[in-house]
This record gives sequence, C-alpha cells and structure tokens, in this order.
Amino acid sequence: MRTPSTTLLLALLTALGSAPAGADTAPSPAEVLAKAKAAAGGDAWNDVRTMHQKAKLATSGLEGVAESYVDLARGRYVDRYTLGPVSGADGYDGKTVWSMDSSKQVREESGGEARLAAVDEAYRRSVAYWFPERARAGMAVRTERDADRSFFVLTVTPDGGRPFDMWIDASTYLVDRFVEKMALETRTTFLSDYRAVGGVRLPYRSRSTNGEAKYDQFLEFAEIALNPPLADAVFAMPAPPPPDFAFANGKTSTTVPFSLVNNHIYLQVKLNGQGPFRLLCDTGGANIVTPDLAKKLGLRTEGALQGRGVGDQSEDVGLARVDTVAVGDAVVRDQVFAVYPMAQFEAVEGLSIDGLIGYEVFKRFVVEVNYGSSRLVLTLPSAFRYQGKGVVVPFQFNSHIPQVDGSIDGIPGKFDIDTGSRSSVDLLGPFAAQHGLVKKYGAAGPMVTGWGVGGPARSYVTRARELRLGQVVVRDPVLLLSAQDKGAFSDPYVAGNVGGGVLRRFNVTFDYGQKRLYMEPNADDRRPDTFDRSGMWFNAGEGGFAVVDVLAGGPADAAGLRAGDRIVALDGVKASQMSLSEARALLRTRKPGTRVRLLVEAAGKRREVVLVLKELA
Repeated sequence: MRTPSTTLLLALLTALGSAPAGADTAPSPAEVLAKAKAAAGGDAWNDVRTMHQKAKLATSGLEGVAESYVDLARGRYVDRYTLGPVSGADGYDGKTVWSMDSSKQVREESGGEARLAAVDEAYRRSVAYWFPERARAGMAVRTERDADRSFFVLTVTPDGGRPFDMWIDASTYLVDRFVEKMALETRTTFLSDYRAVGGVRLPYRSRSTNGEAKYDQFLEFAEIALNPPLADAVFAMPAPPPPDFAFANGKTSTTVPFSLVNNHIYLQVKLNGQGPFRLLCDTGGANIVTPDLAKKLGLRTEGALQGRGVGDQSEDVGLARVDTVAVGDAVVRDQVFAVYPMAQFEAVEGLSIDGLIGYEVFKRFVVEVNYGSSRLVLTLPSAFRYQGKGVVVPFQFNSHIPQVDGSIDGIPGKFDIDTGSRSSVDLLGPFAAQHGLVKKYGAAGPMVTGWGVGGPARSYVTRARELRLGQVVVRDPVLLLSAQDKGAFSDPYVAGNVGGGVLRRFNVTFDYGQKRLYMEPNADDRRPDTFDRSGMWFNAGEGGFAVVDVLAGGPADAAGLRAGDRIVALDGVKASQMSLSEARALLRTRKPGTRVRLLVEAAGKRREVVLVLKELA
C-alpha cells in the first residue's frame, strides 16, 4: 500500500535571471542563457560559491519554516523543514541521496527516481546551465506562449538526470518556472518577487504545484545569504538518532501473533496505552489512524495533505501525534500519524480497520514475518543474529519501501517488496507497456484486481513462468499487468510490486539497518498460486456482497452478473454467514469447471445464476 510522502514539500530551487530583452526569432540555448546570466548579475555570479536560505513554508492548511544550504560549486544541497506537526530533511552530498523523517530516522535514497531527481536538483542549485564545467547537460530551446506572455523554454537533460523544462520570460529574461515530470506527477514551480542580493537577483517567492491547487506549496524567503562558510558535514547524511524505542523488562525481542486476511497482515496494537486496535502491517506504509480512532484517542488533527495510492484519485490526509505505539512488548515513542478514513478498505477487506503501521516499526527493529506460524518477531538490531536457512536478498530504499533487483521471465527490473499488497506480482503500467506484456502474455482484462488509497486498481491478468528476487526464484506466480495511468502503479521507475501472494510462501526477515531480506521458503512455497476464477470483483455490502466490476467475456459476465448486483448467497450459504475472504477463497480455490450457484439481487428482484469457474491466469 502506497502512502503519502513529504519529499515534495520543499522545492527550494535557486532560480535566476532578469532583465528586459527581446528577440524576433528563437535564439540558441547558449544565447538565451548568456543573456539571462548577464541580466541577473553577469560576472557577479562567478563569485557565488555557497548560499543559505530561510523561508516560510505553507501547504494544505499547514504552516512552517524551511531552511536550505547550497554548495553551488560542487552541486551539494540540504533542505530542512518544519511543517505543522512534522519535520524532516533531504540532502545530496554529491554522491549520496538521503532523507530524514519527523522522528529523525535517516535513510539513503537509492531506489526509484531518487538519484535522477537529486541530479536534476543539484544541476539547478549549482546553476550549471551557466557553468557547464560544474555539470554537463543536453539542451534544446523552443518558444511557447502562456496567456499573453511569450517564453523561451529550454529542455535540459543533465548527465545522469532526466529532462526538465526551464521557462524564461522572453521580454524580461526572468526564469518564470521549472517543470519536471516526476514518477507520479508533473510538478511545476513558479518563481516571482525577484530581488537584488549581493549583486545578483533571486526570487523571494515560489509556488510548487502538481495541478491540484489545494495542495500547492508556497515558499516566501525571509533571508538569503551568499557565500557563508559551509563545512562538508552540513551536507552529509546525519547519524542515526538516539533510540526512541524500548522493550519492556529489558527484553531484546518480542513475538506477537497476526491474522492473515486477504494476504494482508493484521496486528493488535496499543496507542497511547489504549486498545488494542486492529492495524494493517505494511512494510513501506506510513502510520495511519482513522478519524474515529483519532477522536477516541483525543488526538489533535492538522492540515489536509495529499495522499496517493494505487487508485486514480488522491485523498486529503490530516496529521496528528501519538505518544506511544506498543506492538507486543516493543514501544515506540512520539510518532506522527496520518489521519485518514478507511471505510472503503473495510468494505474491501470485509472487516473493521483502525489504521496502519509499517515503516516506522520496520526501520527500528529487525522484523521477522513468519507467515508459516502467523507470528511477527521484533528484535533489537544489536541483538539480532540470523540463524535460519534463508537466502539473503539485498535491497535499496525506494522512499519508505524496500526495493530489490530482480526479473520477470528474464526481463530485469526493480521490484518493491510490499506486505500491504494482496497480490502476488503487480507489474506497473509503464514497464508492462515498454515490454508489450499484455500482448506477449495474451492477458485477460482489464478488470478491478485490487483497491487502495484513491480507489480501485485495474489490471490485466496472466501468469509468469518465473520471478527472480536477487537469488530467490518463485515459479509460476500470478501476474497482474497494471492498466493504471495515475497513482502509484503508473511509476516509470519501478518494474513491479511484490505482495502477500508471493511473500506468504516464505518466512521473511526484514533488516532495514543492513538493507537486506532473508527469505526462507515455508510450506506454502509448494502450493500453486491461484487467482479468482469468477472474473469479478466484489466487496462487502449491506445484505450481501456488492459486485463492483465484471470481466468482459469472463465467467461472471457469461452468467449474467453485472456491476451493481448484490450476491446474497453462494451454493445455498447466506452471504451473512460467511466472511468476505471466505467467499473470495471459494471462487479462487475451487477447480475450473466447478458450477457455483449464486442468489443475486438487483433492483429489488432476486434471481439465481450458475457461475462456471474458469482459470483466468
């Protein structure tokens, strides 16, 4: 399950240029940049080596402050911010990309788009478009009009980075905006209120947007200092913070049972000494509580940040602080939680859900997820010694999520490891399209195959011969080829997402400190991977199971089922007498050719249909 990120909160770009000029025809990139540099201070820029900025920060109903340090000569930067109840930092020291969250947990960002984004940011911060000896880039220029204004638009592709557009006003040569296509969105940063600082001109205001105005991020600079002395330590990844966690009674580990429902892990967790509450356990997930639980705990909720997941839509997410989080005998203190309604997940899962935990727990402990015995073991990293027979799989961080190098039927790619996903393997839309996989596999679909933040996710259904995760080989996994063009599964920098359908074949130990997994096969590894054989998706609903989607030409379609129908009985058993997961398992595990009698209601009328199960993957 993908969750909100704070990495977009700071677009502290050092943008430049200003002076009236004009041109009848589009000049070359070099000519545009030469005029912009001359207008913005010319040779005065040759003496600018470092910069320190302080600003007010506002977004999504939250206010705070931001501070940045930039080494223009070497392309290094660090941003620090406080925004309502959250704080954090992001940095790049010329080699390592890193981030720090509100509880000062630090990680190296080496997966996904992190390095591409950092290289682009370093290029802009170092004004390398004026000083090509600092970093090389390919460039092209075109002219554009926006409303009643004309612009020269430079498309810049730094070596080791990705293309971004730099819009320069054709009449003033002010840099008006930067536009960069990121993993999940196109982000535009508008610049304004240029002022003179030490012989050069800099923007004192910026607005960063992904096109949804209510989530725009505003910076208003209060101070900009040129050439302050900056030590190397300013840009280095910070050391780990003092422990904010402990075990009761001097223990070094704790074991807690979990429930596995729809391939999802559910834990009993105490918050602020109350509970326990049922929380979904997601390797890369942020802390989440529902509004009802936040009210019960007396939490103060602030802001309405943008939350995204696998669905098309984004959702408003508030923030609150929780003093203690207790998982068995392990207690973590002073945690920021997103406050997010999970009623839609309750319908999808068929049980009540109070929230979610994941990354913040996995980051602090070595966590064994023993699918074979349905237990979770949390161990102090200093006390951990792996003694099993599992295969070691190195990983990188893609934001909060472990990401491993692997392949699907010989096609190499990067795969996120996600206990918050019910699927076996989801291949993301851009990866599937790049390799023509829908046609290659003759996949069925598209149809609804999952649900997350932002609503349902649609995919094509098939089966692969082999998934490799490092040296681990998984045979014949069910494969979902995402049809999403928005949300987490539209990320072009990730090949696939490996979920509970594969992970449950193993007892998996997550060591976030050493960035490695231990994957030891259990009894489920010998069982065939199965997929729904009905060709429909249904959720829990009042008086039965609500049919949400039907695969065109599939078994449910042939039986006459339609979206909006309500299933009130399966083979004579009332829907009220079985759980949603039991109903789904029935249609997933019975053999192809099995005839299942369904009592269906629509528009107040009931009818009986016969569903003939068929292998779809």
